Amino acid sequence: MAAISEDLIHLADFSFIQLCIQKYGVNRGIYNTIDMWFYKNGIDNILERRKNIISFLESLNKKEEVKTTRPKFGSGGLTIKLQEYFSTLDSSNMREVSGS
Repeated sequence: MAAISEDLIHLADFSFIQLCIQKYGVNRGIYNTIDMWFYKNGIDNILERRKNIISFLESLNKKEEVKTTRPKFGSGGLTIKLQEYFSTLDSSNMREVSGS
């Protein structure tokens, strides 16, 4: 996972969500879905979850061939992208994420 500014992950909840909305073009519902998906998949530490949220959103920006202001997922597309992202994490990142 790329280095993520410690300042960003320590923002107040509202400020962190606003950052994701403004920088990555996701709406509050998409943000909440991403956050809950990581939580349900074992990333219960909020700081690690935020690092993964930013890393996931950055990875979407890198993969987009045509840059748009908002990512488009389609029906079930967000879950597929999250699964793809999660599967790319190597075992050392997974240990860090799970707190082992």
